[in-house]
Amino acid sequence: MPSIPAKPPRLTGEALCAGYESRRVLDGVDLTVAEGKLTVLLGANGSGKSTLLKTLARTLIPSAGQVCLDGKDIHRRNTREVAQRLGILPQGPVAPEGLTVRQLVGMGRFPHQRLWRQDAEQDARAIREAMAYADVTEFAERSVDALSGGQRQRCWIAMVLAQETDLILLDEPTTFLDLKVQVDLLELLSRLAHEHSRTLLLVLHDLNLAAAYADQLVMMREGQIVTRGAPEEVFTAINLKHVFDLDAHVLEDPETGSPICVPHKKKRPHRRAHPTTQQRCVS
Repeated sequence: MPSIPAKPPRLTGEALCAGYESRRVLDGVDLTVAEGKLTVLLGANGSGKSTLLKTLARTLIPSAGQVCLDGKDIHRRNTREVAQRLGILPQGPVAPEGLTVRQLVGMGRFPHQRLWRQDAEQDARAIREAMAYADVTEFAERSVDALSGGQRQRCWIAMVLAQETDLILLDEPTTFLDLKVQVDLLELLSRLAHEHSRTLLLVLHDLNLAAAYADQLVMMREGQIVTRGAPEEVFTAINLKHVFDLDAHVLEDPETGSPICVPHKKKRPHRRAHPTTQQRCVS
């Protein structure tokens, strides 16, 4: 019997070089995004993690190399076709003034609509389910401007969910949010991967949250991938020092087994206490 050809990976970058004007940021990066998992890009500021995500998302054209979506050069696909396969949430998105939550989430349906073919029932179902999953249904008729930062971010995630793609890229979705809100968002994204087989690629800054929620960590330094793998394999004191120049102990969470980094606290020199006024008078 003839062998069945292997299905190509959903999203890959091959020998990617990219940057801004004359400044190169990525230098020959290869990455295959793990399917059905939550992958986190980590690195110091300027390491290239957001540039890599933008290049994979087709918002930045590489100067060399190739991005393939479902085995085909992403730049050879039209914009609508890419949007039907790939959801993107950029850093710090801004909604038009006065837009309601329902209207914002409904924008995720644009890739599936045509002037001559619209399915109002299917659109309404997708919007309803996306709002329910992101827990923003109660805000449906409220203005996005009137919501807190965490609530707005959940609305943006609902918009991406309404797009009904199983491949989602998010650039720093937890930035400037309170810790509890960050945890809630990462719990939501983790469920998408583990309960709904979505493939997610995130850029994060918080090392311990990344190690706690990621299935795969990709550590970058100076435009290249230094190491990648499961958190328990790559989240080590040696790698943290190499990638972030951070001196830290790496411990194990006693409940989940996830690695946790505790930065070394520099010892302060002991200062001799000055005598009190009473002590000076007695002496």
